[in-house]
Amino acid sequence: MDVPLPHLDRPFDYLVPEALDADARPGVRVKVRFAGQLVDGWLLERAEASEHPKLAYLEKVVSPVPVLSPEVARLARAVADRYAGSLADVLRLAVPPRHARAEKAVTAADAPPSADADADADADADADARPGGRAEVDPRGWRDYPAGPALLRALTDGKPARAVWSALPGEDWADRYADAVAATVAGGRGAVVVVADARDLDRLDAALTAVLGAGRHVRLTAADGPARRYRAFLTARTGEVDVVVGTRAAMFAPVRRLGLVAIWDDGDDLHAEPRAPYPHARDVLLTRAQLGDVAALVGGYARTAEAQLLVETGWAREVVADRAVVRARTPAMAPTGDDPQLARDPGAASARLPSLAWTTARDALRADLPVLVQVPRRGYVPSVACADCRAPARCPHCAGPLALPSAQGTPACRWCGRVAAAYACPECGGRRLRASVTGARRTAEELGRAFPGVPVRTSGREEVLAGVPGGAGLVIATPGAEPVAEGGYGAVLLLDSWALLTRADLRAGEEALRRWMAAAALARPGTAGGRVVVVADGALAPVQALLRWDSAWFAARELAERRELGFPPAVRMASVTGVAEAVADLLAGARLPGDAEVLGPVPAEEGRERMLVRVPRSRAAAMAEALHAAAGQRSARKAADPVRLQVDPLTLF
Repeated sequence: MDVPLPHLDRPFDYLVPEALDADARPGVRVKVRFAGQLVDGWLLERAEASEHPKLAYLEKVVSPVPVLSPEVARLARAVADRYAGSLADVLRLAVPPRHARAEKAVTAADAPPSADADADADADADADARPGGRAEVDPRGWRDYPAGPALLRALTDGKPARAVWSALPGEDWADRYADAVAATVAGGRGAVVVVADARDLDRLDAALTAVLGAGRHVRLTAADGPARRYRAFLTARTGEVDVVVGTRAAMFAPVRRLGLVAIWDDGDDLHAEPRAPYPHARDVLLTRAQLGDVAALVGGYARTAEAQLLVETGWAREVVADRAVVRARTPAMAPTGDDPQLARDPGAASARLPSLAWTTARDALRADLPVLVQVPRRGYVPSVACADCRAPARCPHCAGPLALPSAQGTPACRWCGRVAAAYACPECGGRRLRASVTGARRTAEELGRAFPGVPVRTSGREEVLAGVPGGAGLVIATPGAEPVAEGGYGAVLLLDSWALLTRADLRAGEEALRRWMAAAALARPGTAGGRVVVVADGALAPVQALLRWDSAWFAARELAERRELGFPPAVRMASVTGVAEAVADLLAGARLPGDAEVLGPVPAEEGRERMLVRVPRSRAAAMAEALHAAAGQRSARKAADPVRLQVDPLTLF
């Protein structure tokens, strides 16, 4: 039943009246009487008898279309268990709200295919009969990666290949994903591909149309509106198409004879669902691959610690290029904070636009090439730093990040709350703090004055550009909004790196490297005049990984450090957030594993606190079950104060 109460997270038996017998098939939406109210629900299965002697009748079959497939139902149950959530919450994410007009348009001719229609011969005949016939698989785009052609062959043969792909600079990742999907379709199977945002979806949509032909796939995203989203969902559910691409709304897409699940740029926080039980698209797709024994592809310019864990445990194989190919494809890169640069330009340590960055932009513009300038977006909450040397300002009591409540306020710790009135920088002794980030608009104005007569474009919160022409021009973009330049950028400047690197976040270094590599990948190769300047100290690990274009090295280093410190993904953690009494009540009633560690509390939202529960990965299921059961006990008692449960939250503090 669609009731978000943990203690009701189980199936209920109802009698099917004779009038509803034909329509009451597994997977349909129904309405039932429960606790004196009419509630929504999903019919999971039909049985001849029940162990309960007295049952109520189904009130109504909302629609005879079985929108919930058995495969998605099993996946939803696994996701709910993994994230200590309720099945009803996951099904609300998996199945879009019904739109009667769209449903009538899609299902007027026929109902979803039966299990017999999924046989190999029938699927092959369907693929041949559809417009465009079978997709042609061209492995040439993957030849820069030694394991790439073998991956395509495995997908064509229907083998459950699992790969973590590190893309080269300048790589058209959408074309490579289209190749992988085409290989899967050629083998008579379907695919689900998830990207972070609408701009990436448009690129992938165009690439798939070019490879598969029109009408061979659908896009599933909440941004398309209720009618279009539900129409695309039903098109996949009825088996009219075998390929679904979309944002995180597509991670549960019902694809017949699924052969491949793929995700691009899994480190993007847009892949994390903000509604309970807060599943991550990467974890949902990997769970789907494990349950269905299908292939999985995790790709990006940068590699996350979670993807590195897949490689180190042997669950997936890495697909990377040889170092010679990497060097040939990578633009010339330079930091501004290493010793040679500081010797030539002593002000580079504190200047926002050091001389190296300025001359690099000038030379590219003189060569009639575009210049990309990446600046932190509005909305970042950077850690307060010393105004003189930009060293992160930390609490002298608990080493937590300091915050300024106002421009003239006294710094206070965001973790322990203590006031640091007499703060002095441990690096230079300075007492002035700064917490401002210069946005894209002001940067555009400054560079426009520095290079008069050069067109300046901005891409960010107000407007995200998809592409720009290849002539001389300045493009000021926030991270994630960098447009593609025709022929590639002659120079890429990565400014205000301190705002990314000094955030009080476990993933600060990983996120900074991911943002930098996404921008640097748009530059021309070094042999064609492409240059990248990062305004940061060249000795920092993320900067070193960028200079060598070796995110695998950084991910392995990051994972090793997290193992040593006991942080995800080396361990599993859950956060319990609420008022202090409610958090204590839930943890007291939870039968946690014996090796579980309870950490905290730390301040959360106003008047609330957060406790963390840490267990080894092998005990993750027991932790989630215990927390869900404890939440069910509080729900049954009708406890007043709500508690938010999150397993493996993106933000720990």
